Amino acid sequence: MSPKGDIWCVLYKGVKSMEPETLFINSMDQLYRMARFMLSDVQDAEDAVQETYVRFLIRKPKLKDEEHGKAWFMRVCINICKNQLRFRNRHPQCNIIEVDTKGVDFGEREILREISLLPVKLRSAMILYSIEGYSVKEIAGILKISEAAVKKRLQRGREQLSIRLGGEIS
Repeated sequence: MSPKGDIWCVLYKGVKSMEPETLFINSMDQLYRMARFMLSDVQDAEDAVQETYVRFLIRKPKLKDEEHGKAWFMRVCINICKNQLRFRNRHPQCNIIEVDTKGVDFGEREILREISLLPVKLRSAMILYSIEGYSVKEIAGILKISEAAVKKRLQRGREQLSIRLGGEIS
């Protein structure tokens, strides 16, 4: 038996036939289905399952039997999914390119694409002002910053767009 196997046998309190890889592989499909259902996204579900395995390898929990191992995997994976959902809710993202752009000419699409590549602080101010039509005062209230900060973000955003677009924007 390999040195790694000896370590894991001690961790599993006498359940010598249960290797960590086998335990994970036996639970993987169930973990993926649960994560896919919770997150509604293939890549995020795969990430959650991988993160579950990484945490398993790092923490090396002492498991009594296979059922305890499956329960540990499920609980950890559920917590990872909850953390991802919490992050999504606190940091909503919508790529401006995904927004309906029917009737928008090529030049405007290029500007929208460049706005979507700006840093978050500048992008949010630019979108609220240029696309949504909010006033500086309204943006200050929405972003909970001063009007001067909004004006500065708009100025910096315009400067960056001008540089990226080669001076096409005023």
